[in-house]
Amino acid sequence: MARGSIGDLISEGFATALFGRRETMRIPVRTSTNQAEAIYLPTAAPGLGDSGVIIGREVYSGKGYIYDPFQLYGQQLPAPHWLVLGESGNGKSALEKTYVLRQLRFRDRQVVVLDAQGEDGVGEWNLIAEALGVKPIRLDPHAAGGRGIRLNPLDPAITITGQLALLRTIVEVALGHTLDERSGYALKAAHTTVRADALRAAVQPILHDIVEALREPRPEAAAEMNIELDDVREWGLDVALVLDRLVDGDLAGMFDGPTTDGIDLDSPLIVFDLSTIDRNSIAMPILMAIVGVWLEHTWLRPDRRKRILLVEEAWHIISEPSVAQLFQRLLKFGRRLGLSFVAVVHHLSDVIDGAAAKEASAILKMASTRTIYMQKSDEARATGKVLGLPRWAVEIIPTLSPGIAVWDVNGDVQVVKHIVTEVEKPLVYTDRAMTESSGNESAAGTPRTAAGPRAGGPRRGPGTAADPRRLGDAAGAATAADRAGTGTSGRAATAADRGTALVGGASAGAGAAASAAGPAARCRADAAA
Repeated sequence: MARGSIGDLISEGFATALFGRRETMRIPVRTSTNQAEAIYLPTAAPGLGDSGVIIGREVYSGKGYIYDPFQLYGQQLPAPHWLVLGESGNGKSALEKTYVLRQLRFRDRQVVVLDAQGEDGVGEWNLIAEALGVKPIRLDPHAAGGRGIRLNPLDPAITITGQLALLRTIVEVALGHTLDERSGYALKAAHTTVRADALRAAVQPILHDIVEALREPRPEAAAEMNIELDDVREWGLDVALVLDRLVDGDLAGMFDGPTTDGIDLDSPLIVFDLSTIDRNSIAMPILMAIVGVWLEHTWLRPDRRKRILLVEEAWHIISEPSVAQLFQRLLKFGRRLGLSFVAVVHHLSDVIDGAAAKEASAILKMASTRTIYMQKSDEARATGKVLGLPRWAVEIIPTLSPGIAVWDVNGDVQVVKHIVTEVEKPLVYTDRAMTESSGNESAAGTPRTAAGPRAGGPRRGPGTAADPRRLGDAAGAATAADRAGTGTSGRAATAADRGTALVGGASAGAGAAASAAGPAARCRADAAA
């Protein structure tokens, strides 16, 4: 035995006697990084489950990202409401539209969209409505011959309390301040008079009746408060002037008559086209308040259907105290009836720095899901502070590419790349005038949807849609993992048509596999623009 070996043995024996047995040293292994991958197995945080709507894939793990507030509510979500934030042109609109198309694959889903964006003289959701055989409910104060669609704030379907609250909201938004007690009493007295007259005549009361009752109050209104009749008239003058704008002024034609017959509240998709309204005028929050209250009393029902109310330009709602209070009540009431509210805004500063900061904070707290697209650094820090985002998420928000967003689902924060399929692109991408391809396709006569020739078929009444089977065909052609775009089996696609599968053609049983592989690995799709 060599001297060195004997010396090593002596040294080892001495060290063992002094310090105890040493662990045997391992000989280093030299290998390549390609071979070493097997040593460190990939790990990723658990997802949100495998049942719901396929949104895209997680950027860091590559897993499919599946989200559905109705599936998560009560377990991972305390509330089913959703806030979408981000600068224009980063994919908010594409996300909303694909989400609605994919939700409509389920037979128990209903969606209402308040479409405040306009393009080519129609609402931004016009293409999707057309593809699904739906005629949007277009509220237009300039409709020819006064033949536009009307929603009556005094519709008998709305409760007495709801009617009076809505009238107060309209006046307060227009005046820019809370209604004082005297004006409030004059309005209440006029409303009582109009209701009594309408019941006796067996007719539907309208706003014109309220204006007339304010101008010429009844003696009993003065006697009740032991005041002069002229005092009641004076108290109601400003209120009458405001409501007159909706009857004979610049806002006439939308709310100054009985509710238009034929609005199909059972349609899977209902689109309120508000694109003709000036988004910077008081008309928009008034309009949203009236639509919201009308939907609360006519659309929401205890029938176990899952409903989605998606509001574009939602800052009109959240930034007005009285309108925000109406919607706050709607969200609390609607949650028990299966309502998920989706609010789309550009900046939180639009809503948290205004007069309705308190009401805005209450609505934000009810949004357990937050999706944040690219924002500038200062805005991202402010957003992170208000929403309680982790530091790493705040730091990457300014660097996000279009179609990629930070998703915070009740504290589960992921970076997600939204996927849009080829058949969805013609329906969801906006700003067509800014792209050359759209003009070339139109010139060449390229079909605008993948749902067959002239996908919408014959037009129906306002708010009506094709039957669910036909709707499912059109919406199914535009899902995240459509059979033609992902290579999923015919059996899985058939299950999706029955409404028992994951939206996009991946069944609940196959969802885990789709999640692990990442839909982007198989989809012929790109990130949202």
